[in-house]
Amino acid sequence: MTTPHRAPPPDPIDAAIARVLEAERAARDAVAQAGATAAATTEEARAAARTLAERTERRIRGIRAAFEERATAEVAALDATAAATSQERALGADELACVAAAVAALAASLTGSGS
Repeated sequence: MTTPHRAPPPDPIDAAIARVLEAERAARDAVAQAGATAAATTEEARAAARTLAERTERRIRGIRAAFEERATAEVAALDATAAATSQERALGADELACVAAAVAALAASLTGSGS
């Protein structure tokens, strides 16, 4: 009968070296995974920032357009009011008589000849 070949018991030093090498490999893998995760997170943050910047820019454009539209309408209304109030018009007979009576009353009051 033959005895099966048995592997010699592992050398404690070889076993320790194997564990260190395995730990180094695992650490490299973990660092690589962390780097990949960080890169993905960074790209997601950049994409979110771009989206936010684009939405903000659209809102600002809308607000500017609304402001310009409102300002243009208000300036036009002011121009129309100014044009309407700056036009001369002739006074009617009743208005002329009222102004004449007011001038006469003021002259009398100033000169003391009214009463």
